[in-house]
Amino acid sequence: MLVSRADLEAFLTEIEESTPDPRAGLYGPASLSWRINRESALFVGAGRATLLQLAHPAVAYAIDQHSDTRNDPLGRFQRTFTNIFDMVFGDLDHALTSSRRLHAIHTRIVGKIGEARGTLGNAGETYQANEPDALFWVHATLVDSALIAYETILEPLSSETKDAYYLESRRFARLFGIPDAAIPESYDAFCDYMNGMFERLDVTPPAREIASFLLSPETLRPQALAPWFRTLTAGMMPEKLREPFGLRFDAREAGRYARAVQIIKRLYGVMPKRARYLPAYNDAMRRLAGKKGRDPVGRAFDALLQSALKGGK
Repeated sequence: MLVSRADLEAFLTEIEESTPDPRAGLYGPASLSWRINRESALFVGAGRATLLQLAHPAVAYAIDQHSDTRNDPLGRFQRTFTNIFDMVFGDLDHALTSSRRLHAIHTRIVGKIGEARGTLGNAGETYQANEPDALFWVHATLVDSALIAYETILEPLSSETKDAYYLESRRFARLFGIPDAAIPESYDAFCDYMNGMFERLDVTPPAREIASFLLSPETLRPQALAPWFRTLTAGMMPEKLREPFGLRFDAREAGRYARAVQIIKRLYGVMPKRARYLPAYNDAMRRLAGKKGRDPVGRAFDALLQSALKGGK
């Protein structure tokens, strides 16, 4: 079964009809999705989400065979998060446009799994990016890693808050055409799903190769922060997946992880909110206030990020 264009359009019609304010888009300022996802601290979980995605054989081989990640990691990073932020913080037109664009791209991503030994795909099997279970796994890694990063850097969340946040995320999953049958009904069921997936994942050769490239000092910028990002990623990963990805997390690394978290928490706690919130969120708030153009702080943030990613040492 694949998510067809007709399947997707049915979900998009449902979203259009249930959106009270198209200017606010999928969620709006009163939502937990905006409250949690606006925090730039969530990027500390980006490495975890990426590696978990790669641990799914179909995803790893799709990236290996169809992505320009090795040649243009910055470009892929920007394109991925531009689409995500358009969906979460954009107005309804931008969210639906990104949804249709990603579906069209995924339609062309078809290939064969190479070496694999898990229950998620075996050597020689065909993968297709618009397959619901693979789509949901990518979605799940973002939701799960966002909550872990938020609680690590900001504050613990109640079980009721996490359940409400997860239920809101099901609306985001609709933008990929993921059917209800592929989506756990509650946050508790989602946690059971994640734990079950951790037992089924298979770190294949392309997954290890791409992960090693993405976490290398030559790829990460600024280079001086690369070891810390690698440590943060290792600390947030499920223990059983560290070794297959070549991530060391001994007592020394655990100490460095704890120090890094404390430093980030202290620095983050004194940052002005406009500086710590994502530019996409600040732009969305300007839009809802009737202001034109991008937030100046967001433009400055983007310029600094571009400089750091392109060559900061």
